[in-house]
Amino acid sequence: MNIKDKERECMVNGKSRMKVYDEAFEVTDSYLDSLPDTQETLTESTLMGKAIPHVGISGFRLPIHIAMKDGGGRELDAKVDGGVTIEKHVRGAHMSRLARIFYQHRVDVFRLESIEPIIREQESKLGTKGGRLKLSFRYPIKQKSLRSELEGHQYYPVSYEGRIGADGVFRKFIHFEYTYSSACPCSSALSEHAREWRNQYGVPHSQRSKAFLSVEVAEEATLWIDDLQEMCLSALKTEVQVMVKREDEQAFAELNGAHLKFVEDAARLLYRELDNDIRIKDFRVKCQHYESLHPYDVEAIICKGVTGGFGAEI
Repeated sequence: MNIKDKERECMVNGKSRMKVYDEAFEVTDSYLDSLPDTQETLTESTLMGKAIPHVGISGFRLPIHIAMKDGGGRELDAKVDGGVTIEKHVRGAHMSRLARIFYQHRVDVFRLESIEPIIREQESKLGTKGGRLKLSFRYPIKQKSLRSELEGHQYYPVSYEGRIGADGVFRKFIHFEYTYSSACPCSSALSEHAREWRNQYGVPHSQRSKAFLSVEVAEEATLWIDDLQEMCLSALKTEVQVMVKREDEQAFAELNGAHLKFVEDAARLLYRELDNDIRIKDFRVKCQHYESLHPYDVEAIICKGVTGGFGAEI
């Protein structure tokens, strides 16, 4: 045996094995039947008899078509996180099967309700009870400038999430991120005081801020991403702008002056908007203001207050 041949083999358990990839090899049915399935093998961990509430995949990416409120659809890059509950006698969940099940639906036009049949399919094919699936993407909505009539697309981080519990009931959620400007009422009042009392010019501080919404949609209701964006705009007024000219920047300064807000104000304004919508069964709002005055941020969390629902955990 020459040196080159020796480089192509290795010893495994005392036996010589080739290290060359066989491009001509063809898989037959009998060969498939002979492949071991280690997920079916009992191990010490399986014999411990503990169920695992969530076993799955995270960060699986692919382009999917998202249904738009106007009746169309748009292909967007999405990240998929999903999984199932495995019983105490089951070793594992066949992770690659989860990805394959979802990939079979890549040509579908997705709405929030589209998640349920995929989870049901996971349960059926994997022999499990319960499951969850989350699709995360950036959703574009066209935005007009305040005065110049320019247009640009605002991209909103969104997740569609579906869950099926041990009771077999499907629950659906939307997670939505909204960016706005918050001008400080205290800073504004102090700047006006300096101007009136000392003829001293001052600039009130404001900052980019974010609202993180998680809503559970009622069973028979339909809630669009565009609806959540409109609720946030109605509540907070001062959404950041994509395209601006000087007249738009001036308008934005006036808009912030007309809608000063602490982080507590922002949270309560959003609470009122969401609480009035019968399509929303439960919700959680977290507002964060990325302070320009302080070296730290401030935040407020508010929930609908449903028993057993969303909480204010940080």
